[in-house]
Amino acid sequence: MVLSHIWGIYTHPKQEWKKIAERHESVVNSISHTVFISLIPALCSYYSSVYLGWDIGANNRLFLTSESALAVSILMFCGLFGGVIGLGLMAHWMAHSFEATPSHVQSIEVSAYTATPIYMVGFAALYPELWFLICVGFAGLAYAIYMLYTGVPIIMGIDENRGFIYASSLVTVGLVFLVSMMGLTVFLWTAGIGPEIAG
Repeated sequence: MVLSHIWGIYTHPKQEWKKIAERHESVVNSISHTVFISLIPALCSYYSSVYLGWDIGANNRLFLTSESALAVSILMFCGLFGGVIGLGLMAHWMAHSFEATPSHVQSIEVSAYTATPIYMVGFAALYPELWFLICVGFAGLAYAIYMLYTGVPIIMGIDENRGFIYASSLVTVGLVFLVSMMGLTVFLWTAGIGPEIAG
C-alpha cells in the first residue's frame, strides 16, 4: 500500500526496514510512493512562491508568476522523481561489488524510502523563510543518511560492514546527483532561463 511505511520510518526505522524487506512490494507501489513524495516539495514550493512569497533576507517578499512557478515545480518534480529512480538504478548496478543480489524493486525501495525524510521537508516550504527551510533541510538530510545506513544491510541482505561501505558509496552518488542538478540550475539561470519574478 502506498505510504504505508512513512510513519514507521520515523518511529521505528530498523523494524520498518525489516517489514519492507519481508513484503517485497511491487514496482507499482515503489513508483507510486516515489511519485507522491516527489509531489510534496513541488506543490508546496509552488504555493509558497505564488501566494505566500519567499523571505530571502531582503525587506520585501519574493513572489513568482504562476506560470513561472508552475514550470519550476514541474522541473523540480521531474528532478526529484528522476533522482530517486536514478539512485535506485545505481544501487542495483553497484550491488554485485558488495556481494548483494537485490531486485530492481528492492534497489528502488532503498532509494525511495531513504529519500522520504528529505522530500517530506517540502512541507517546510509552507513557511517560506530561507533560514527555516535550511535548518529543516539539514535535519531531513541527516535523517535520510541515517535511514540509508540502517536500511542497506537489511534490504540488500549483507552484513553491516559491507552495508556501511555500500551506503557510503550511495551517499557519494547522491551528492554527485545533487551537485549536478545544482550546476544545471545555475547554468540555466545564467543563460537567461530562470524564474520570472511577479510584479
